[in-house]
Amino acid sequence: MVKMESTEEQDRKLVLEFCHLLEKSKQLFNGLRDLPQYGHRQWQAYFGRTFDVYTKLWKFQQQHRMVLDSKYGLKRWQIGEIASKIGQLYYHYYLRTSETNYLNEAYQFYAAIRGRAYYSRAAKEDRPDLMVKKLRYYARFIVVCLLLKKMKLVRELVTELEKQIQEYTNTYEPEDHLEWSLVLEEIKGFIKAEAAVAVLHADSNPIILSHSGSGSRLSPLTTPPCERSPHMTLSLQEILIVGSACEQAKFSELTMDMFRMLQTLEREPTESATNPLSMSHGLHGHDASPAASRIPPYGVPGSKGYMENGRHFRDNPHKYLLYKPSISQLLVFLASGFKELPLGGALLLYMSADGCFSTTKHPEDYGYELGGLATSVKRDSVDGGGLSCRGKSYKENHCLYPGDLYPFTRRPMFIIIDSDNSFVFQHIPRYFGQPLVVLMSPQDVPPAFQADVQHHGSLFTLFLHSPLTALCYICNVGDVPIHHWERCQTYVDRFITEASRLVTRCRIDEIEQGIGFIDSSYVQFFGDDFLRTLILRFVFCDVVLRLHRGFRGRHMRPRCEPQLPANELLEHPSLSHIVFQLASALDVRGHFSEGPECD
Repeated sequence: MVKMESTEEQDRKLVLEFCHLLEKSKQLFNGLRDLPQYGHRQWQAYFGRTFDVYTKLWKFQQQHRMVLDSKYGLKRWQIGEIASKIGQLYYHYYLRTSETNYLNEAYQFYAAIRGRAYYSRAAKEDRPDLMVKKLRYYARFIVVCLLLKKMKLVRELVTELEKQIQEYTNTYEPEDHLEWSLVLEEIKGFIKAEAAVAVLHADSNPIILSHSGSGSRLSPLTTPPCERSPHMTLSLQEILIVGSACEQAKFSELTMDMFRMLQTLEREPTESATNPLSMSHGLHGHDASPAASRIPPYGVPGSKGYMENGRHFRDNPHKYLLYKPSISQLLVFLASGFKELPLGGALLLYMSADGCFSTTKHPEDYGYELGGLATSVKRDSVDGGGLSCRGKSYKENHCLYPGDLYPFTRRPMFIIIDSDNSFVFQHIPRYFGQPLVVLMSPQDVPPAFQADVQHHGSLFTLFLHSPLTALCYICNVGDVPIHHWERCQTYVDRFITEASRLVTRCRIDEIEQGIGFIDSSYVQFFGDDFLRTLILRFVFCDVVLRLHRGFRGRHMRPRCEPQLPANELLEHPSLSHIVFQLASALDVRGHFSEGPECD
């Protein structure tokens, strides 16, 4: 009898411990939303404590599942909710650190929830709030799969989500059914817009390429070659990606341009040496679940170049993602990135936005009188809502002007502007003598592309993300067999290699002959893999649009400041020759002129 009471007492303590860990985990998780979104040090310790508690909670429910089932009444959806929270932790940690390996970890937990059908009986609980949790899980899983380019799985998840929304609507007739219908349409629209060009397998089914320069993240196979020099001193450390284009396809506060650019500025995730879903990580008789040991221990998350299984992961630059921010938010995040820059680091600002146009007939101040970029329709509380006062004309308050960026040029800065008013940023002065490069999109595209580009994402960003996809798009090539795609990709690789050689050649000629062919800012940025990739893809974009018959006039081609040399680079015969070869390989030679078009 005493032994029985002892067992019951022990079980009671286990249940109490589980309840304590569960409540503690919820408190810490809910506190994440109150952490500052900018700065590195303010939130790392809190994330560490949260990971620590979820590690204990996950191990605890694995080790004591039988007791929790019988004495606590632990349900499968509750296990799924814990796994979902861990997946969210990893995803938000990826957003804060930019380390793509955390994105893989989020995927593992989300996939386990689906594979083990933790939410399969949610509809039978007669709880609409539980169904909403299930729908939110699907939406989050879809975002992670999109970022990992698992498009086949994305389509399966969208089909399942549609069925779940229908079941939720039919069962509960909820007030938010229209909102979920809009979420579904938003996802479908985003997937359609993302597939600018289909690469076809031998059986004519579309496939997703992840390691062949098709717009994937940077990998050893896709990193442009570079002849190093002592002048290549800078590395990209802080990034601000801003999406404010009004009509562009979006999902989960990621516009298409943001989605493409964030992948362009990341390295391919490193596959884990062990499979976290292996049965060896679970207890006999229980579900195969993600290993608790996969959750980073306290103090490790966020440390740069963290170690796992004795291997060092190469850092991605840290980045902030801002969807339609107010001007005050934008400047605060810019200032944070500026503050966090280490010695030898560079700050990149990418902004995709609609233009704010000036009515000043004779501008004298290029910083504020040529217009700028619309940030958000939201109003800051201090703006008063007015643009003029006592007859004096004032500037639009919710517009980023070139002059707003002047203070940040105290440190090395690389700016990419994708807008129909991009050229106003070509006059930013180098008051502080620091390296500064501005890449500006064309301000217009041919009428045939305008509607698609407005909704499906900018052509300029597509060139920076996937040069071959962009070229196919402007030549009306909708699908390409995989073997042909890979052959065409070799021409793009040859172009990038040759352009890199020409940039280096320009620098050597400058040193040997005393002739300034290329600005030193490009040379200093050129040693960084990401910035070199962007510069060389910009060159590809400029050369292709210069030769394309449909893009007439200077406003339909990109610009850069400082200007890149024309004869020695942008109009070099070797680059034009490769573009013509690529066009012939795609059977679209007729879209291109015989030589560079004159302005």
